[in-house]
Amino acid sequence: MTRIAYVFSALMAASPVLADSPNIEDVRVERGSMGWRFFVTISHPDSGWDHYADGWEILDADGNRLGYRELHHPHVDEQPFTRSLSDVVLPDGTQVVFVRTSCSVENWSGALTRVEISY
Repeated sequence: MTRIAYVFSALMAASPVLADSPNIEDVRVERGSMGWRFFVTISHPDSGWDHYADGWEILDADGNRLGYRELHHPHVDEQPFTRSLSDVVLPDGTQVVFVRTSCSVENWSGALTRVEISY
């Protein structure tokens, strides 16, 4: 077995096979008096406390966290669902941020959703 094939096999064995990452359906941003408010709509096949979307975060272009919204419970019967985060401070001149999700099984998704900031 080649080294690449071995590494790939090891990664696949360590990854949950049937778990799905939360999907970002929509992101809306509003400017407020104390910062920005983000409304993020997520869909995920929450099955209960054993597997559910448990958060989302806002990142700058360098990967620095600008905001975090923890989701405290499963949303089995509410799909898709929207949650907001207020008073997010964006550095002056920020034109784009990225949002990514997390679930209780897979942790942080590698998928980033690009969000343009309009002043």
